[in-house]
Amino acid sequence: MTIRSHPPHRAAAPKAPAPAPTRDHNHAHIHVHDHLHSHAGVSRHDQDEDAHALMKAFIAGFRAADDKTSFLRLSGVPHTIEDSRGRPMHLVEARIEQTHQLGTASPGFGTGELTYLPYPGAMVRAREGMTFTYVSMAERRDLPLHEVLLKSDES
Repeated sequence: MTIRSHPPHRAAAPKAPAPAPTRDHNHAHIHVHDHLHSHAGVSRHDQDEDAHALMKAFIAGFRAADDKTSFLRLSGVPHTIEDSRGRPMHLVEARIEQTHQLGTASPGFGTGELTYLPYPGAMVRAREGMTFTYVSMAERRDLPLHEVLLKSDES
């Protein structure tokens, strides 16, 4: 009996289901692909930069599109999602917002105090984000762009 450790040609691995988006996802990057691979050698900073470049390109494309609805359809943005009871929620608004982070605040080590660190002017950067609003008779849900793109992967 011959045992091979590596077959000469492997069929593509089946796609793993995309993870459900969660509110406690504590890093600010989009992870919209669902194929099996390693991020070894790719820094978190590089992943974040890639995610921000993707969001920036998406927002620029949306702004430039003459037909916003068609742009969203072609981009895979779902126009209907399910609410907490499985009923349809419909996309009613797409909003682009610009924010500026002026500093950070976090709990102080070993104290009940908040530690605030303001950024010097040169460190303040503008960021744009996009939010999609879905409604049903019972609920309203505002989803950031990266969560909507995850939902489009699930469809």
